[in-house]
Amino acid sequence: MDGEGNWVSNGTHLQHSCAQKPLTEHLPFLWRGHKLELLGARAVWDPTQRLLLVADLHLGKAESFQAHGVPLPSDGDASTLNALIALAHRWQPAEVVVLGDLIHGRLGLTGELRQKIQALPELLGCPLTLIAGNHERGSWLEGLVQQPSSRRGPLWLSHGPEPLPVGGGELLQLCGHLHPVATVGDRSDRLRLPCFVHDAEAQRLVLPAFGKLTGGHPCEEHHQRWLVADGAIVAWLRPLPPERAPHHRG
Repeated sequence: MDGEGNWVSNGTHLQHSCAQKPLTEHLPFLWRGHKLELLGARAVWDPTQRLLLVADLHLGKAESFQAHGVPLPSDGDASTLNALIALAHRWQPAEVVVLGDLIHGRLGLTGELRQKIQALPELLGCPLTLIAGNHERGSWLEGLVQQPSSRRGPLWLSHGPEPLPVGGGELLQLCGHLHPVATVGDRSDRLRLPCFVHDAEAQRLVLPAFGKLTGGHPCEEHHQRWLVADGAIVAWLRPLPPERAPHHRG
């Protein structure tokens, strides 16, 4: 841990590669008059309630794989934890909410990781709330109560997609679990990027996985998406196929 309270890693930080135009680090999302900010750092900022929301850190994933004999390299989750601490220092939230899967599983929940999780609220400078995810099942985290899905103002916070509560037709569900990614490019040159996904019909906004060691799953192309990469965010819609010229029979 360095002098600023960060866990030190030997990893390098990616630099913005699109120097020809300015990159945006956050974009507004308006839900019935309630403004949210979608962050290129894979988080959501609620300025009204001063909530910083992330999902799917999967701390201890490398250690879980190592316990099964898979030699997956690890930096002790330093990059993921440092990123979360940096976000909290920048936005100064009243509370940080993890929408499930803070950890990957019991096998990766080492004594060192338990100490880091215990120290998180102090390093974040605010309370840390965990909405219980499927990877936390059966694990006890000292000083961190696993809470069920709950309402915060006009938001319904859950780990994964689920029906809104009775009488909650005006709510926007924020969740994770799906690790959404979108594919950009063509057959010869493709790139998969994490993304936010808005399902307007279900009144649901899915967050990308925050963890640095997480996979991804393709999302529905007809949903609105925002791609994130190296701290930047951009709204993206897949272009429609060109119209075919009318066929005239001779």
